[in-house]
Amino acid sequence: MAPDAKSEIRSDDSTKAAAPLSSRMLAVGDGHEIYVETNGNADGLPAVYLHGGPGSGCQPDHRRLFDPRRFHAVLFDQRGAGRSRPKGGREANTLPHLIADMESIRTTLGIERWLVVGGSWGATLALAYTQAHPQRVSGIVLRATFLGTRAELEEAFLSTLPRFYPELSADFLGMLPEAERAAPLDAYWRRILDPDPAVHGPAARAWGETESIMSQIAPKRHRLEVFDKNNSRPMPSTPFMEAHYFAHDCFMRPDQLLQGARALAGIPGIIVQGRYDLLCPPATAHRLIAAWPDAELRIVDAAGHLLYDPGIRDAVIAAIDDVAGRITT
Repeated sequence: MAPDAKSEIRSDDSTKAAAPLSSRMLAVGDGHEIYVETNGNADGLPAVYLHGGPGSGCQPDHRRLFDPRRFHAVLFDQRGAGRSRPKGGREANTLPHLIADMESIRTTLGIERWLVVGGSWGATLALAYTQAHPQRVSGIVLRATFLGTRAELEEAFLSTLPRFYPELSADFLGMLPEAERAAPLDAYWRRILDPDPAVHGPAARAWGETESIMSQIAPKRHRLEVFDKNNSRPMPSTPFMEAHYFAHDCFMRPDQLLQGARALAGIPGIIVQGRYDLLCPPATAHRLIAAWPDAELRIVDAAGHLLYDPGIRDAVIAAIDDVAGRITT
């Protein structure tokens, strides 16, 4: 549950991330090939980073979350995302497929257990994978906990949005015909997945821009630019994969991740949470902590949803190092 990954790249840091140790396209079946890279110390503690979205992709700067002397870090683009092929492919693209892909990566690289790190949608996938394969997870670091439920999406777009950005909320609803505004989330997902560009284009732009504004602690604008009929900008990719997943309840049972939290017992974890995250608020992280006593919650004040909000990135790096120190071999 996040805007396109490119919006999370920090522009004030000129230090380039080191080149990966290896990179490859891994065939995982169903016509999908996923991009996989390894970084850092080949003999270090194995870790895997899960990007957000769904549908965004990993970025070179994500490598820098892991101390290259200490970690053997794996980054990959999930099905249909980033450099994986087919680009934007939604066929045979479900949460169980992504979990199976992680197992394919792990076994291909000869990793027995790994530290799992993810934010927003990446946190959803991290929890789902760990509950399916707890014996393969040595520790967990989450940022901006999203449990993949419709209730969270309704709270964000139908309750939080009009409270904090009433004009943006009016724009968001105003993109829909009046007859569709009674169930706006379903209407947006249906329109985004419509094959007609005249239907999916405005809906995808409105969804992506609204989500982007809500994700920022201090956005530069508070209205939708789509009302200016400016269609020269590239079409965002993430709304299409998000609509696919959200329209199918993220391919999970109701409250699956909270109900399955007992599988996390004994696994050390740290949750990093921005105090003013409008998309994935602290209450969600508190609900998870209540069901997972082996985890610690670290709140970052004056921060919202994004990895590069003040204090969030440093807190994630510290959490990765701290959980690594708690892992028993």
